[in-house]
Amino acid sequence: MNKTLLLIIVDFLFLNLIALTRWERSEPVRTAQPPVPQLSANAATKDQDLVATMRESLSDEQTTRRQLESKLASDDQALSAREQSVNQLQSERAKLSANLVDSQKAAADLNQRYTAASQEAAMTKDQLAQLQRELDERRAEADRQKRALAEFERQQATSRKQIEGLTMAVVVGEQEKKQLQAQAAQLQDQVQTERTERMKVEQATTQLAEGVGQLAVNSGQLTKEIRDNRPISSNILFNDFLANRVQITFAVARKGLFGEKNRDKESKTIFVTDGKQVYALLDVEDTIFSFNAIGTDWEKFKIAFDRPPSYHSDGGKMEFMAFDTRVVAIPVDPRQVSALGAKVYPLAIDPFKFPEALLISGGGKGYGDVGFKLDSAHPGYVRVDNRLLKRIFGDFAPSRGDLVLSKAGELLGIMVNSDYCALVKDFAPAETFTTGDDTVGQHMGAVIDSMSASVHALPFELQ
Repeated sequence: MNKTLLLIIVDFLFLNLIALTRWERSEPVRTAQPPVPQLSANAATKDQDLVATMRESLSDEQTTRRQLESKLASDDQALSAREQSVNQLQSERAKLSANLVDSQKAAADLNQRYTAASQEAAMTKDQLAQLQRELDERRAEADRQKRALAEFERQQATSRKQIEGLTMAVVVGEQEKKQLQAQAAQLQDQVQTERTERMKVEQATTQLAEGVGQLAVNSGQLTKEIRDNRPISSNILFNDFLANRVQITFAVARKGLFGEKNRDKESKTIFVTDGKQVYALLDVEDTIFSFNAIGTDWEKFKIAFDRPPSYHSDGGKMEFMAFDTRVVAIPVDPRQVSALGAKVYPLAIDPFKFPEALLISGGGKGYGDVGFKLDSAHPGYVRVDNRLLKRIFGDFAPSRGDLVLSKAGELLGIMVNSDYCALVKDFAPAETFTTGDDTVGQHMGAVIDSMSASVHALPFELQ
């Protein structure tokens, strides 16, 4: 039996014993004050104890309820712990049911006692009211316990459903776990198979990449070889020449009997390079100087590069080539090349790759294909085949100063007369004229006469 309920019953019996005892039979009549107030005081004290006891019981019940809720909220516990908790809850339910039955019996007994006491003894209204309040409180307590029991049964049913759900979830989880394990084993086999296949594919890819790389290298080499061995159209070469020719102005001056004498001349040519320096290449007859007249000592000498509408720059010097002094080269710096926007032609690496070449006359006045042959008697020169003149487009014939381009788009050489072309292999100078406003000390006249004499000393067919 519950300790709290036992205390309540003992207190109730003690109060009934005091109330039902006939004190007038055991003691003589006294004039003293009746014991009602004392009884009331004692009853109040007992009532306070009873209320405190009931509050303690309610607190215990609330604590038990919180413990039950805490136990029900723990869904992560194992199934065995859930079943043990249900057994404990059922045991407590049995105890609460027994306590409820005992409380109901006690209430009925109190009701009977109250009826009997009201019949057997005349109690005061205060005592009856007190007993009625106690009875109401007991009934209210019984109702509260009944509601608590119903709530507990509802929570127990909810917990049972949760436990069933968790049990089902555990079963489903076990099945899923087995399926996942089977799938994991299958996937592991697939991964192993794919890893083996991937290694094979990687090996094949590596071999294929090496093959493709080698093929790309061979293809690039083959493309370059085909490009280098395929002649470029004469029309394309000539159009390229026209788009990249530059205009050069030569000017000289000296004092004369009737004032200063000035001479100037304009020519058009292209830029060529040996891989180290860029030059503008011309024949000496396309400059202000000539080997067909007596040399003159000029006091001023200027070279200018012009590009419409406003670009102008000066050249620093003019060099006469050692392989043939009739060929003149003017060094050009990279800034001038960039500003003029002209293409720089490389020297022909293999000048004899193609049997024909493109001859351009008069700085772009005409062009045509010509054949050429080597002449063992004159190394450094090639002989132009004049019998192919009918293939030349334009109203001209090969002449001195004409530029010759290979079919690969490289500079082959420059014509020194109507039959021979001097091959340009380097730019080593024999003589150099420096531009400036005081060039008397360079003795240009004597140098020109000396170079002219050396040219006239060449074999007749090269003059």
